[in-house]
Amino acid sequence: MSYEILEKLKKEISDFKVEKGAREVGIVSEVGDGILRISGLSGALAQELLSIEADDEEIPAIAFNLEENFIGAVILGEGDKVRVGARVLKTGRVLSIKVGDELLGRVVDPLGQSLDGKGVIFKNSGKDYFLERKAPSVIERESVSTPLHTGIKAIDAMIPIGRGQRELIIGDRQTGKTAIVLDTILNQLQDEGRRQIVSIYVAIGQKNSKIAKTIAMLEEHGAMKNTIVVSAPASAPASLQYLAPFAGAAIGEYFMDRGLDAVVIYDDLSKHADAYRQLSLLLRRPPGREAYPGDIFYLHARLLERAAKLSKEKGGGSLTALPIIETKLGDVSSYIPTNVISITDGQIYLESGLFYQGVRPAVNVGLSVSRVGSAAQTKAMKKVAGKMRLELAQFRELAAFVQFSSDLDSDTKKKIVRGQLLTEILKQTDLEPVRFEKTVVILYAALTGAMDNMPISNVQSHANGLWDWLEKLHRDKILNEIRKSGDFTTEVEEKLKEAIKDYGISSKS
Repeated sequence: MSYEILEKLKKEISDFKVEKGAREVGIVSEVGDGILRISGLSGALAQELLSIEADDEEIPAIAFNLEENFIGAVILGEGDKVRVGARVLKTGRVLSIKVGDELLGRVVDPLGQSLDGKGVIFKNSGKDYFLERKAPSVIERESVSTPLHTGIKAIDAMIPIGRGQRELIIGDRQTGKTAIVLDTILNQLQDEGRRQIVSIYVAIGQKNSKIAKTIAMLEEHGAMKNTIVVSAPASAPASLQYLAPFAGAAIGEYFMDRGLDAVVIYDDLSKHADAYRQLSLLLRRPPGREAYPGDIFYLHARLLERAAKLSKEKGGGSLTALPIIETKLGDVSSYIPTNVISITDGQIYLESGLFYQGVRPAVNVGLSVSRVGSAAQTKAMKKVAGKMRLELAQFRELAAFVQFSSDLDSDTKKKIVRGQLLTEILKQTDLEPVRFEKTVVILYAALTGAMDNMPISNVQSHANGLWDWLEKLHRDKILNEIRKSGDFTTEVEEKLKEAIKDYGISSKS
């Protein structure tokens, strides 16, 4: 008898077919602060997109914690309509964003929805790119060798950034970090001799008014046509602030995969880390140092590793990353700054002391470094500005030392005068990027002694006058030669020497 029952059961099981369209269903058991605990959905995958049924609409969420009896999920967007007992369905998809050329000039949220009131971005076009994507392997990359000109004299001369590099911009609040990246975006409009760069500006945790001001400025200067803004302001849920930099990286990868150059700016990763900490603590992940979860380093590492210069076989595109980190009272030894410093290829350190002294941009030459270095500089800049960093660093050391000494030898006096001159030459106002050939000729004039005996107050006006003189009388033979070849030949140097001498005579007469 038992044998017959067993055979019957076996037959029933073998004939059983899953009903078409049947889906695994979970139930919301807890909800609050944008976080869900879901019972059921044992087959859900990490980072899988879930769909919550609430008030005749479907609200998206991401599976974050996969526990034995529950799933910890994060609601994407507003979660006020989600109630305990609501049904949750698996989608089988990983979170992605639609990308394409149509994004140029637009403002979007981290899910790709338009925020600028200009209507639908993609009608029947666009490709889906995963927000989380594996970084290119070592074999798929090549060394960084092409400069990304920022238009900031101090950076282009001493801390060069290459296409495909990851360069950290770090400093206290209100020291000009955002101003540096905005100058970089504007400078791409006038960097005519090289391939155009698409700029992606990711605003994380900023005030809506600041983001609106930034967009208005980019539109006013005509830079928005080649820029995409991903906005996750302070008013947005922590889940969207967490996703914002990954959305920016995915958009950048679309252009890199097509063999183009893109730069993605994360402003700033301190607030991104705070958003991730908030989500993790709400999901009851154990806190570590400064209450950040243990995987915060891995989070930023897998984001920044996506910046690369691809090999020619892979199309030769590049994605440059400029993350921004905010320090508190100049403390670069705290958890998040040390993490990001160790992941990136160098840092531009902005010092509040220099900023308040009127040295703007307030770049500390001693603490700033580019690990790609002169490999990402044109030959012209390399020849002219090679020893400048050393001279400025020596001046900063001497300036601190001589405050306590009145008796100075002539050699020390010379170094201090030269350092003051170079500091003055490198000053520039916000939103006025300087073309790289202008930086080359002005620095050449300063470093060869043409301005040594000049009062410091006259240096900027003399430099601007020299530039106008060269623009009017020597554009083709000197400036265009440097711009086209990127080199500073002996022939061009002789012509520039003569032009500087002629300008010196004419300005005195």
